[in-house]
Amino acid sequence: MKISDLVIDRLPLYARALAALESDGREVVSSQELAKTLNVSAAQIRKDFSYFGRFGKQGRGYNVRKLLDELRRILGLNRQWRLALIGAGRLGRAILGYEGFGPQGFRIVEAFDSDPAVIGTSLNGLTIRNTADLENVLAKNKVDVGIVAVPAEGAQRVIDSLVRCGIRAILNYAPIAAQVPAAVQVRRVDPVLALQGMTFYLKAATDNE
Repeated sequence: MKISDLVIDRLPLYARALAALESDGREVVSSQELAKTLNVSAAQIRKDFSYFGRFGKQGRGYNVRKLLDELRRILGLNRQWRLALIGAGRLGRAILGYEGFGPQGFRIVEAFDSDPAVIGTSLNGLTIRNTADLENVLAKNKVDVGIVAVPAEGAQRVIDSLVRCGIRAILNYAPIAAQVPAAVQVRRVDPVLALQGMTFYLKAATDNE
């Protein structure tokens, strides 16, 4: 059964909300309560969950711990995922320094850059390797996800190398529309595009003033 990307994108939001409820000591939650927290309709939440099974009982809500465990299993968050970062400039350094990856099961185990001044230096316990050696290194030290934080002009070459290494999940911070085989998942992170989308609504509101 084909499940839409929109449904998949909402699952981590549900998991995050449930984790917060669990940390507050909650044992049961209703779809209506989740709906208020996430600004999603209760009917949509129930429909999303129905793709994966029956997790609650009508009139009794969902067991927070059980549902959270199920969502983590569905999303593959019940295991450790190994990541490689390509690009150790300002953005890459911020990504390496982000402490939110580890608790969610993501660990950056390799980091690469093409700048001779950066290659060989240590950052957050990792020695920065030469991007030219990426394929040889990843052939020996397999990773699950590639994070691309390089300038636009070099991003496709890096992505091609990751694909040749057998990596099927890429988080792309470069402002390009990456070309990859159908079996490879690419998620683009571009705050400028997000801002430009918001300015449409800002302009409309200003025009109506």
